[in-house]
Amino acid sequence: MQGKKTYQEKLFNNFRLSDRVPRENFYRRLKGAIALDFLYPMTKSFYGSSGQKSIDPVVFFKLCLVGYLENIISDRKLIEHCSMRLDVLYFIGYDIEEELPWHSTISRTRQLFPEDVFEAVFTKVFTLCVEVGMVSGHTQAIDSAPVKANASMDSLELKVPEEELESHLRKVRHISAMDKEQPFRKSKGDRSDKGQRSITANKKELQAITTRNKRWSKDQDQRPGAGNKGSKYTSNKTHYSPTDPDARISVKPGKARKLNYLSQLSVDTGHHVITDIRAYHADGKDNQQLPDIVTRLKRRLWQQGLVWENCVADTGYSSGENYALLERQGLKSFIPPHGTFKGGPDNFTYVENQDHYLCPQGKVIPFTKEFNDYRTGTQKKEYRARKHICIDCPIRSSCLGKSAQEKKFSVTYYRAEYQRNIARVESPQGRYMKGKRQSTVEPVFGTLTQFMGLGKVNTIGLKQANKCMQLSAIAYNLKKYLKFTQKRVKSGAGMIDLFFVLKNRPTAVDKSVLTGMNLV
Repeated sequence: MQGKKTYQEKLFNNFRLSDRVPRENFYRRLKGAIALDFLYPMTKSFYGSSGQKSIDPVVFFKLCLVGYLENIISDRKLIEHCSMRLDVLYFIGYDIEEELPWHSTISRTRQLFPEDVFEAVFTKVFTLCVEVGMVSGHTQAIDSAPVKANASMDSLELKVPEEELESHLRKVRHISAMDKEQPFRKSKGDRSDKGQRSITANKKELQAITTRNKRWSKDQDQRPGAGNKGSKYTSNKTHYSPTDPDARISVKPGKARKLNYLSQLSVDTGHHVITDIRAYHADGKDNQQLPDIVTRLKRRLWQQGLVWENCVADTGYSSGENYALLERQGLKSFIPPHGTFKGGPDNFTYVENQDHYLCPQGKVIPFTKEFNDYRTGTQKKEYRARKHICIDCPIRSSCLGKSAQEKKFSVTYYRAEYQRNIARVESPQGRYMKGKRQSTVEPVFGTLTQFMGLGKVNTIGLKQANKCMQLSAIAYNLKKYLKFTQKRVKSGAGMIDLFFVLKNRPTAVDKSVLTGMNLV
């Protein structure tokens, strides 16, 4: 007989979320896995003593975690999503008839709380991972990736020197949105300071821009966005974003230029737990940021009683200063050097105990001085031969060229550190570490950007971007933690079942199995 359902809403309902959410539900398990009560004394000073009660700090962080676990970066969509999920409501401690916080409250609270609070939550979750044995500590893989900023290339403005404002605008007027009669996109407000609006390009670079403008203006749309030829000529030296002054123009090979932040990530090779994450300006170099990463990461591991031994990274982190820093910290570096490193001229032999080079003719090229290379900012050593040494040399023309009278060259001050690192990289352990880095940190970045809300930050400013990255890493580690602990519980249950099965069938074979498992 065909049934027909007739719905009639009840005036009174006996409904409890705890009865409706299954015990194996992810958010139910997450609710019991982490306690955030330590946030109350930490955030008390940021609340007033009068007026209506604001959002609970524990509720705020739980809502943020749900957003990154569900890959939702919009606060408005997050609240809509949470209101339709019984398990999420149970996780954040709200009943079905309770009204959730307004979406703008989430945004304001994120801006209100300092970075230290987010760092404390990250450390709390990291400690949980350490306690269950997910973090080995001895090998850390470090890498970086750009994260899209909450600003458009179409809103870029041109940096101008204050003293040459009018004349400069006349030369490159069509590049700046503020000088168009109908700009492509106008920023609601300029958040930049005077320093950010000051041009950093030299006269030669400005002249190059002027030359390009004459060529482009004939047949090209001059919008500095990513959809035209002119986009590749935008630079952080000549342009800035009034929407987000901390965002920087960066590009990956084969892709269009965007306004990005740089996410620096370190991952433990044991179970791929994120051990550190931080936002940096996208125009910075990886090797310049490594000292800050090492200092912060070593302190965190030391606080957890872990010993860090191996630092694994790609060529972008290579420099003599970094190799020396890692050695002073007692760390082994597995960082391939740049292809430009030679350790001296071709066919020249270095004599370490006397600190000089021997040329192909056996002549001594002595050390003369130490200096800082103004172009790279690195420390170098100069080696120079006297004029009389090279005057009668049979290979003088090929060695010195046409104008030089004596052989002179410079070598990095950290040549020995380079050589020791190269030996480690080329060893069997070094080849293993290369594969370990690729299989450890790169999949983590892919997960964060594609599934954990880090495809784009929904905030303005470097500090706020760092909070977003911290929340994404917290969500990732929590998901890894729950998966790891669930496997351990299932494995333990299976061992217990096997024990009772074998105990009830005490054959000779079964007894040997029990003995081997140390169960009898």
